[in-house]
Amino acid sequence: MPQIIFLPHEELCPEGAVIEAETGISLCDAALKQGIHIEHACEKSCACTTCHVHVREGFDSLEEATDLEEDYLDKAWGVDPDSRLSCQAKVADEDLVIEIPKYTINMVSEHH
Repeated sequence: MPQIIFLPHEELCPEGAVIEAETGISLCDAALKQGIHIEHACEKSCACTTCHVHVREGFDSLEEATDLEEDYLDKAWGVDPDSRLSCQAKVADEDLVIEIPKYTINMVSEHH
């Protein structure tokens, strides 16, 4: 069973976390099951960017992003080449290292 390593995030998992995840589960659902409360404003329907994560290792094991996911990633804050929406990226057969961005679009707009 693949492992997902969540790098430390100040609010969501200050110590980081290493979890086992079954193949086919979304990164968002895997995190939520472990009490890592990744924001998911659209209820995981690929209609926002709040669950954006960086896949620092294992990115190539994931299925390619759909055009819809790519469109939303274009609007996310702090996107880089290893960005994915965690509600859409499904665990495959490799271990993953995930970095949850410090900010989301929602958080940025709430603080201005």
